[in-house]
Amino acid sequence: MAAETMAMAKALNSSLRRAMESDPKVLVMGEDVGRLGGVFRITDGLQKDFGEERVIDTPLAESGIIGTAIGLALRGYRPIAEIQFDGFVFPGYDQIVTQLAKMHARSLGKVKLPVVVRIPFGGGIGAVEHHSESPEALFAHVAGLKVVTPGNPSDAYWMLQQAIECDDPVIFFEPKARYWDKGIVDPAGIPGPLHTAKVVRPGTDLTLVAYGPTVKTALAAAVAAEEDGVSLEVIDLRSVSPIDFDTVQRSVEKTGRLVVAHEAPVFFGAGAELAARITERCFYHLEAPVLRVGGFHAPYPPARLEEEYLPGLDRVLDSVDRALAY
Repeated sequence: MAAETMAMAKALNSSLRRAMESDPKVLVMGEDVGRLGGVFRITDGLQKDFGEERVIDTPLAESGIIGTAIGLALRGYRPIAEIQFDGFVFPGYDQIVTQLAKMHARSLGKVKLPVVVRIPFGGGIGAVEHHSESPEALFAHVAGLKVVTPGNPSDAYWMLQQAIECDDPVIFFEPKARYWDKGIVDPAGIPGPLHTAKVVRPGTDLTLVAYGPTVKTALAAAVAAEEDGVSLEVIDLRSVSPIDFDTVQRSVEKTGRLVVAHEAPVFFGAGAELAARITERCFYHLEAPVLRVGGFHAPYPPARLEEEYLPGLDRVLDSVDRALAY
């Protein structure tokens, strides 16, 4: 297959299709994933091509979806469970953290649970309450779960397949505001490791780390900063658990400064872990404190206020200026 330009939504659909063609044990399940093709059309056409036994429309019961996926995995299947929106995952949170995450350890390694839980997350689409959450830190805190999120169509295509092939449960956060962003996807390419961060723009003056929906914002900040003579090195973290601290460390040892941006609240967010670890590892290289920019410690606001809540270009550049001022 030749490389082509496609939106992230199509890249995810193509990835699911390829996985289902390669392994008859791969199943897709969730609310409206079959006949409708999902509210974002990520599973569009899959039920028509693979049948109702492999693309399963479930009741509106997230706990039941996750519990059923666990049972299927115990029977040798590789289920992909879709949670329709980020804020809907919490009825299934118990199943994820008390069963899915712990079964491997509880069985002393004898039981594997190759379950992928797909969750559209983040804001920027003008949705109502419970449709724009960023709960990645809640899952990253749970031992036994892997938590990843792509920032572009190519990573969406490859990372989803890698998650499906993984024998451990993977929480796969999809940045819904980026579903329609386009990029080149090469189905014949060779992907890098699932949990490795990527330097997506080299720089020398400051390291700017982002993941998921904020990668595009970070790249825009780097372009804007360049106009003022500031060179930002942008890193797409890609994996929130485990975190590739080594790639970030190598960058910070070069630049001496680090800003971390994510949509989730700054308080107890992924940026806090990065700040602590990089401060420990790079204390004598840092020229300024590690700074974080993200959402506020408050419920996600109504759509008309979400531009004030989300870490946009101006807030990221403000943190860059603060770090450079030291």
